[in-house]
Amino acid sequence: MTTIHAVSWLDHQNAQVLQFDATQVSSDKVKAHSHYTRQHGSEVRSEHEFFGHVCDALAGIAEVLVTGPKVALADFKHYADKHRPETARRIVAYETLDHVSENQLLAKAREFFLKYDRMAGTPTPT
Repeated sequence: MTTIHAVSWLDHQNAQVLQFDATQVSSDKVKAHSHYTRQHGSEVRSEHEFFGHVCDALAGIAEVLVTGPKVALADFKHYADKHRPETARRIVAYETLDHVSENQLLAKAREFFLKYDRMAGTPTPT
């Protein structure tokens, strides 16, 4: 499915990525794998691995809205800006959002991109 829009809700343990167009929706879920080691920074490595998988799920999508708790968004933004600049360039906004259902997340994304596309002068597919 070729899409130009996606929305992701993420925290530090889970991420849900919805790719969508006017008629279709594709859902992908990413879970963090925590593997404790006594080495310094093992939590950071696990977090980077998780955020890397989220970035992989966002590959090839032109415009992405990332939502979730404030701290998780800040950590993901820092990771994407530093380690995945190609993904960071395609993220059009970060919005703090409590955990919502898939349908609520999709409705929020459609509303956001309708406004975003109008402001950018891009016709929205109907």
